[in-house]
Amino acid sequence: MHTAASPKISRLLYKTGIVVIGAGQAGLSAAYHLKNRGLGIGHGFVILDQSQHPGGAWQYRWPSLTLSTVNGVHDLPGLPFADTIAGTASTVKASTAVPHYFEVYEHTFGLAVYRPVKVKVVCEREGRFRVETDRGFFSAQGIINATGTWETPYIPEYPGAARFQGVQLHTKDYRSADTFQGKHVVIVGAGISAIQLLDEISRVTKTTWVTRRLPVFREGPFGEAEGRAAVAVVEDRVRKGLPPGSVVSVTGLPVTAAIEAMRARGVLDRKPMFSEITETGIRWPDGREQQADVILWCTGFRSSLDHLTPLMLREESGGIAMAGRLATQAAKNPRVHLVGYGPSASTIGANRAGRAAALELIAHLGL
Repeated sequence: MHTAASPKISRLLYKTGIVVIGAGQAGLSAAYHLKNRGLGIGHGFVILDQSQHPGGAWQYRWPSLTLSTVNGVHDLPGLPFADTIAGTASTVKASTAVPHYFEVYEHTFGLAVYRPVKVKVVCEREGRFRVETDRGFFSAQGIINATGTWETPYIPEYPGAARFQGVQLHTKDYRSADTFQGKHVVIVGAGISAIQLLDEISRVTKTTWVTRRLPVFREGPFGEAEGRAAVAVVEDRVRKGLPPGSVVSVTGLPVTAAIEAMRARGVLDRKPMFSEITETGIRWPDGREQQADVILWCTGFRSSLDHLTPLMLREESGGIAMAGRLATQAAKNPRVHLVGYGPSASTIGANRAGRAAALELIAHLGL
């Protein structure tokens, strides 16, 4: 359950300065900066991760997702991603390359991660945080939460869903387009993952593409200025305590060679959202129906934050009001930082957020 460099967890209370929950991009970035500022593994801070192996959510991505199709993998501080890759971008699986990178990173910087450790709940006890896990208990002055979203897939409720006789899946369940041969697949969603899976599945069987909003395709380059503007929109929402919202709704879908090819094949024939699900498919408000064998919900994820519920961080809107330089600090409790949430949900945003959270929390706690 632990790496060679990390001490064992006893069933008794383990006292530390900061608990980092999650060892994905954001968690490793935060851990790097904590250690770089003089905090030691153990009494200074500990890193908990629920997966058996390094890699965060990347290790669970579908096999056909390669480094040439993935939506960006940015360098963690101190070690370029390219230095750990063997092979070409078009053939190397993201589910292999990124976990390997994270594993090398952990060993290179001595970031001993306790795993697999599932955090059940975080609550306050006598001015400190009590972190209850399936492998023991921790007491900490501060929390950096980097649990991401992979464990919380979102499927909207629609009338008739329970009576559908076909199969309903989420992006998280997808493995290969070949499993859908001979079946009609309804793909719901307007994000990058939806487009990628539509592309793959439409090559082997019939598809219907459905989105709630009209997709916006972005022509031309998407530079640093555009990126900052997109992040600013999401940051403004979370600073007001609103749910972060979809990144694609801000950035739009970049027109790539793959999308041009899909247009040429007639695959991007978007249909508006249906009003109900029937026993054999879907039905629109005007009565039109489409028979289907599979409904694939590419409708995104929600932040995995249920273990923080006792801290009562949420607003009535359902969001969490964020503060701090990069909006990582929970406004209701400045000893809690959320990285990989809101404006730091991207890999590059997670890097910057990890650094900001580490430095601000060290300063606030006087460590």
